Amino acid sequence: MRIAFFTNNYLPNIYGVPMSVETFRKEFEKRGHTVFVFAPNYSDYQDTNKNVFRYLSVDIEIKFRLPLGIPYSRKMDRIIEKLDLDIIHSHHPNLLGSAAMKWAKKKNIPLIFTWHTLYDKYTNFVPFLPSKLTAGWIIKKAVKYANQADSVIVPTQSIEPILKNWGVVNKIFPVATGIDEKCFSGSNRKKIREKYQIKDDETVLLLVSRLTEEKNISFLFESVADVLQKNPKTKFVLVGDGYLKAELEKEAQKRNLDQQIIFVGLVEAEEIKNYYAAGDIFVYASKSETQGMIITEAMYSGLPIVAVKATGIESLVEENVNGFLTAEEKNKFIEAVQKLLDDAALRQKMSAESSRIAREKYTASASAEKMLAVYAEAIEHKKQII
Repeated sequence: MRIAFFTNNYLPNIYGVPMSVETFRKEFEKRGHTVFVFAPNYSDYQDTNKNVFRYLSVDIEIKFRLPLGIPYSRKMDRIIEKLDLDIIHSHHPNLLGSAAMKWAKKKNIPLIFTWHTLYDKYTNFVPFLPSKLTAGWIIKKAVKYANQADSVIVPTQSIEPILKNWGVVNKIFPVATGIDEKCFSGSNRKKIREKYQIKDDETVLLLVSRLTEEKNISFLFESVADVLQKNPKTKFVLVGDGYLKAELEKEAQKRNLDQQIIFVGLVEAEEIKNYYAAGDIFVYASKSETQGMIITEAMYSGLPIVAVKATGIESLVEENVNGFLTAEEKNKFIEAVQKLLDDAALRQKMSAESSRIAREKYTASASAEKMLAVYAEAIEHKKQII
């Protein structure tokens, strides 16, 4: 197949959507398919992949950097016009998503749309407008887009009823973004622990996330800080950056926990496996995920999970098997973390289960096969109605 991805968020950003796009691109190309990526331009980033095409963009920063692609380009139109495509896969309902829909109609080929985001949880990125008004407008637009697509992808089953409640009547297929196993081979636990002087008898609580409001960072930080004050041989390692980082660093100092809390910041993609390997328990409190790829990465790395029970996450973590899902209540979250800190045998058991589940269900290879099956069905259906 010759596949075109249209995405508003791509490399060098290394968070959820870009990593999903990259993982599927690599897996499809391993199988002999050709993938073209259309994304916004980053002025200071140079692609090495000749099949990546960049729309001119407005380079803005609202809480974090996110160039906005301008979906009108004669240059891009000439490029896409010449491409013999079988399918177009849009990863957003707006901006470059509108270009994806335009070209799917022009070429009379299927449009697949992945609903990556619970948009009502991200209204804090739209300044000066009431959150309810913003959420309603975004969701209405996304529902219309989804119903005009040929098929809709959701990363986990738990998102499907939400979309149906919002008004999506189109076919919905759950296809998780899988783990690129090659990227997680040869991880080194000692490398990171030695770098930050973490002793062998110290337990590491790990978070990999943007440090932003929609990730429910404040709740998580306050809960873990209480745990650390009762457990001097426990450390909290935060991998990621965001506008809340400075505030969290001040809070760590205020609580005299700056020796137990390690703010790593952004790390290179090839290094992330070593941070997972250095951890003992993965902690997470976001309620805005459709999947939460970092959860499957943590599971693949053999970490038991303690997370707030929420959509996306509840489809991945099996309660009392490879972790604990709690209400958004500090005492319950703290209790779950403490249970794992106190019981090394339980940690080891849940670690093995996390690894097993991830390898059985959430590898990039398995996910790619599911997605290609959706593509094949959409192409066949399109042929029948032409």
